[in-house]
Amino acid sequence: MSIAAQTAENGKFRQVLEVDGHTFQADVTPALGGEGSAPGPHELFDASLAACKALTAHWYAKKNGIALERVETKIERDDSKERQGTYVLRVRIAFFGALTDAEKHKLYDVVARCPVHKLMTSSTVEIETAPLETTP
Repeated sequence: MSIAAQTAENGKFRQVLEVDGHTFQADVTPALGGEGSAPGPHELFDASLAACKALTAHWYAKKNGIALERVETKIERDDSKERQGTYVLRVRIAFFGALTDAEKHKLYDVVARCPVHKLMTSSTVEIETAPLETTP
């Protein structure tokens, strides 16, 4: 898989990102010199966790015949100690449908182990940065 990003307009911060045929944008806040026209990198990082938890719940419910109709996920960030190495994401999630208490409990257990949650908390991520070969 490949993700591409390029500056939307010369001299501006906003980026246009392409992922598997999907296009979206990222920007920074006006306080940082951007226009605030799109989520910033931190918001996209946090949103990936919200999406993963919701999608994992739906996947598990479909696989196991659970009558899950929809999921609501809210993320609250505390980045006050990010520079010291602590980045806190508080996740609140609600499941809707004709669910028993046992099914809800199982869904909470399953989403606590979604792939992005595991990636964020128990993986070593190695990042290599190199020049992009471009054609004139």
